[in-house]
Amino acid sequence: MPSRLFHRLAATLFFIAASALWTSASAQLGTKTSGQGTSVVTTPYVRAELLAHAPQGVAPGQPLWLGLSITHQPEWHTYWKNPGDSGLPTDLAWTLPAGLDAGEIAWPLPKKIPIGTLANYGYEGTVLLPVPVTVASTYAPSPLAKDATIKLRASWLVCRKECIPEEGEFTLQLPIQSTTALSSAAFEAAAKAHPRAVVAGTNGIVPDSQAQIADGNLLNVSVQGLPVALRGKTLDLFPETAEVIDNAASWKQSWNGSVWTAQIPLSAQRSASPSLMPVVLAEQAAPGHGTGPDTRTGYRAELKVLGTWPQGASVASVSPALEAALKANAAQAGGAATPAAASGASSLTLTAALLGALLGGLILNLMPCVFPVLAIKVVGFTQHAQDRRAHRVSGIAYTAGVVLSFIALGALMLGLRAAGEAVGWGFQLQSPAVVASLAALFTLIALNLAGVFEFGHFLPSSVASLQARHPVADSFLTGVLAVAVASPCTAPFMGASLGLTATLPAPQALAVFAALGLGLALPYLAASFVPAVARALPRPGAWMDTFRKLMAFPMLATVVWLVWVLGQQSGIDGAGALLILLVGLSLVVWALSLAGRARVWMATVSIAAMALLVWAFAPHVTNMPAAQAATSSPQVSTTGWQPWAPGAAEQIVAGGRPVFVDFTAAWCVTCQYNKKTTLADANVVADLQTKNVALLRADWTRRDPAITAALASLGRSGVPVYVFYRPGKPPVVLTEVLSVDEVRATIAQL
Repeated sequence: MPSRLFHRLAATLFFIAASALWTSASAQLGTKTSGQGTSVVTTPYVRAELLAHAPQGVAPGQPLWLGLSITHQPEWHTYWKNPGDSGLPTDLAWTLPAGLDAGEIAWPLPKKIPIGTLANYGYEGTVLLPVPVTVASTYAPSPLAKDATIKLRASWLVCRKECIPEEGEFTLQLPIQSTTALSSAAFEAAAKAHPRAVVAGTNGIVPDSQAQIADGNLLNVSVQGLPVALRGKTLDLFPETAEVIDNAASWKQSWNGSVWTAQIPLSAQRSASPSLMPVVLAEQAAPGHGTGPDTRTGYRAELKVLGTWPQGASVASVSPALEAALKANAAQAGGAATPAAASGASSLTLTAALLGALLGGLILNLMPCVFPVLAIKVVGFTQHAQDRRAHRVSGIAYTAGVVLSFIALGALMLGLRAAGEAVGWGFQLQSPAVVASLAALFTLIALNLAGVFEFGHFLPSSVASLQARHPVADSFLTGVLAVAVASPCTAPFMGASLGLTATLPAPQALAVFAALGLGLALPYLAASFVPAVARALPRPGAWMDTFRKLMAFPMLATVVWLVWVLGQQSGIDGAGALLILLVGLSLVVWALSLAGRARVWMATVSIAAMALLVWAFAPHVTNMPAAQAATSSPQVSTTGWQPWAPGAAEQIVAGGRPVFVDFTAAWCVTCQYNKKTTLADANVVADLQTKNVALLRADWTRRDPAITAALASLGRSGVPVYVFYRPGKPPVVLTEVLSVDEVRATIAQL
C-alpha cells in the first residue's frame, strides 16, 4: 500500500538524517571551554593555565603568587582592566583554603589594539595575570595535609573581529611544605611587566602631575617624575578609568624638560568624572602589535584633576524585563546561577513559555516539509477505518516519537551550551553537510512517493516487512522524521519560549521542548482519537496513489529550498555540486529499481559514476565560498542593508542614529517570508528612510558565535529576531512574524 511503503522508507531513512545530525554534533562537541580537576583549559582561541609560585612553600610571611597564563591564537586578544572602547576585562574568582586571601590582579602593561574606528587595551601572544596571595598567621592546615587545593573560575572575552565569551574551571594541588618555583621565570617576567609607580609626593600624588580640563572637551595632562630614559620619546597613555578619554583619537604630546605634557580629547560618551585619574605611561610601541614579548616598562601616575567636568553623556536605560534577561544570561555565562535560575522561573513565566511553545509547535505543522508527513499519516486511517484502537495506538506512538525527539534535541543543545559551545535553535542546519544530507533524504522520499522506486525492493523481505510487524515502531519513527524536518524552523510564539530555556534549570527547559513537541504532534494525535476523521475520508481507492504522487511535489520543493540554503553557505559552486550529486543519487535509485540483466549493468555503471561524482564534487558542498571568506569590510547593499558586526549597532546609536537589526538565516522559512513581505513593504521602507534608520542584517546561516551571543543577550535562542536600537532608550524586540502595522508603529516612536 502507498502509506505502508512510505512508512518503511521513513523508518529506515531516518537514520540517514540522524547520522548527519550526529556528525554535526560530534564536530561541535570537540570544543570545550571548561574543565574539572585540571589546571589547563584549551579552546580554539586560547590556552589558559593556572600557575603558582611559592618558593618557600605555603607559610605565613612567605611569598605566594597565583596566576592565570593565557596564550592566544594569532590575531586574537583578551583585555586589560580598562578594555577601552569595547570588550571586558578577564575576571578571576578564587576558592582558596581558609587562611589564604587572594588580592587583585597585578595587571601587566597592555597594548593599544586599534579595531576600525575604535581602540582597545589588551593582550596578545602569551600573558600571565598574577595575583598576590596573603597567608594569614592563623593558617593551620591538617598535620596530614600535603597539598592545598586551589580552585579558580575564570571568564574572559577573546576577540579578533568577532568576540567569543569563554570560561574555565581550574584546579591546582599546591604543595604546602615543598618549593613550587617551576614558573618562577613567568612570574618574574610578569613582575617586570607590571607598571612601576612614578616617584610620589604627599597623598600619593606626583608634584605637578595633573590633568587640567580645558574648553570642556580636552584634558591638558602634565606628568613629572618619569625616568630620564623616557625623556624626548613618544609615549602611550593607558587610563585606568574607563569612558573618560577618546581612546582612538590622535592627540598632541611634548616634553618640557623633565615634564611630559599632552592634550587629550575627552570621549563624547564620557560617563565618569574622577577627581583622581590613574594612568599608565610607556614608550610608544612599534607599529603593529605582534605576538612577541613586550619589553617596554610602564609607569603609573595618579593625576589630580583640576577644573569642572562638563556634563557627561546620559547612560541608556534598559527595561526591567530586558535587564533581568541580560543578568540571567550573564550569570549563566559566568557559571553562577542567579536565585531565579537556581529555583526555576515563576509559575506564570513558565506557563507562558509552555503555552508559547505549544502554539509554536502547532504552527510548525504548516511547514511544506512537515505537512506531507502528517497528511500521509492521516490518509493511512482509510486502510483501517474501523480499527479505532490501532488509530489511537498509532497517534500515541507518533506523539511519543515527536516529543522524545524534541527533548533529545533540546538536551543536545543545552549540553553543547554547557560545554561552552555557542549554539542556538536550528544549529544543525548551520552545517552544510547536514543540509546536503537532508536534501538527499528528501530526494529519496520524493522519488519513492512519485513511484520511481519501491523501497522494499532494496532490502530483504524480513527487513522490508518490519512496518507490517511493528506498526507502533513505524509511527514512532515517523514522528522522529517529522522533528528532523521541522526543528530548524521558528514559528510565532516560539522565540521567547526557546530563549527562556537558556535561563531555566534543565527539567523546566526540557519541559518547554516537550511542549513544543506536543504542539507539533497534537493535530495527528487528535485525529487519531476522533472517529469522525476516519469516517470523513474517502474509501481506499485509486485516489490514494494519486495523492501519494502529489505529495512528492512538496518534498521536491523542500529539496529546492535546501539547495538554496546550501548556496547561501557554500556559494553557487556548492549548490551546483549538490545538484549534480542528487542527480547521481536519483540515477542509482532508478537503476536499482530495474529488473533482470538491465539492473546489473545499469546499477554497476551508475554506482561507479556516483562514486566518481562524490570524489569530484563532494568537497565543494562544504567549502566556504572564496568571495565570502575574503570579505573583510561590510558593504552597503542597494537596499540599504549592511552586514551586522559585534558593537556596530551600539556604535551607530552612539552617534544619535537609530538602528534596526534583522537576525536571520537562509534556512529559516519565517525569516524569508518576513523579508519578502513586511520588510519589503513600500510604506515600511519609506518610514525607515524618513527616520534615517540604519539597517543591519545578522546572517546566522552558517554558525557564528558572535551572533549567538547577541541573540542570547536579547533573551532569544533562534531566528528570526528583529530589534530596534534607539539613542537613550531601551531596545525594542518585535514579534517573530512581522506585520506592517507593528513595524510602522515602532518606527513612529523613534
